[in-house]
Amino acid sequence: MDKATLQNSMRVNILVVSDRAAGGERADATGLALGEFLKTKNVETVAVEIVPDEKAQIVKALQQMCPDADLILTAGGTGLAARDVTPEATAQVVERLAPGIAEAMRAAGLRITPHAMLSRGIAGTRGKTLIINLPGSPKGAVESLAAVWEALPHAVALLRGPVGDESHKG
Repeated sequence: MDKATLQNSMRVNILVVSDRAAGGERADATGLALGEFLKTKNVETVAVEIVPDEKAQIVKALQQMCPDADLILTAGGTGLAARDVTPEATAQVVERLAPGIAEAMRAAGLRITPHAMLSRGIAGTRGKTLIINLPGSPKGAVESLAAVWEALPHAVALLRGPVGDESHKG
């Protein structure tokens, strides 16, 4: 399956982690910004859910999303504040870490702002689903996703099943 076909068939869910958005105190802008970015890549967002910065609720939402998603993007709760628990919740859900994704996002972010080094976001897999923690700001979330986007269709293909690589045939 070529990259364009794979992108068009990717099932992506977005989990926004925000006390204020979950409580109705402010509208969610980050989930919308991520959805707009995905549209530019011809990828449809299957679901957007908003939960408060509560570890148990994040874990439950991720577990419920996994069976129906190739990719879950979390947005928010990755900083140093006491209520930022998204990485810990994600670590409870994933079976295998994919540290290069988080490292690449932080490295790209550092070219824009020194605050990128404060992100504690992680990435990993659960079954055939890739989960990536993104920052909570719309700008930071989209910049982070853009930094790793080119590798994600291949990652999803690998999780879906065997991927042929003709370069290893001699």
